[in-house]
Amino acid sequence: MTVLFLIASGAVIAIALLFQYVGGFAPCELCLYERWPYYAAIAVAIIGLFSGSNAAMRAVLGLGAALFLAGTALAAYHVGVEQHWIAGPTACTGGPGGADSIEALKAQLLSREPVNCDEPAWTAFGISLAALNLLASLALAVFCLAAIRLVAPRRAGRAT
Repeated sequence: MTVLFLIASGAVIAIALLFQYVGGFAPCELCLYERWPYYAAIAVAIIGLFSGSNAAMRAVLGLGAALFLAGTALAAYHVGVEQHWIAGPTACTGGPGGADSIEALKAQLLSREPVNCDEPAWTAFGISLAALNLLASLALAVFCLAAIRLVAPRRAGRAT
């Protein structure tokens, strides 16, 4: 089970890096945040590969589910920002507003991320990368939760 969520996490990160370095799509601030749960899940999965007991495996899968649910929440927030349902971080959305001097405007422009979080860099059939990440994170969370049920706890004193 752990191998599957390790492979899936690695694949999602590989796809994101391919889009960035091969496709030329610079990630926004929220895109970078959305990668963190996958990096953590990769580390947890590697640790899980070395755990021998069912209890440890269940803990690894539970932690994986929690990480992917956090990833789902981050992706849902990003989709909301892209759709202009909610405001995103001021560093990567909208224009340079609120500056009351040339120095303040210059500081604001220099601190601004080059990629806007509220403008999808790529879509397929109207679905952005953030929306695809939402689906992937949710699917992986459900997978981990279902896998916990498959890793049955060993019961002491039971004859087989």
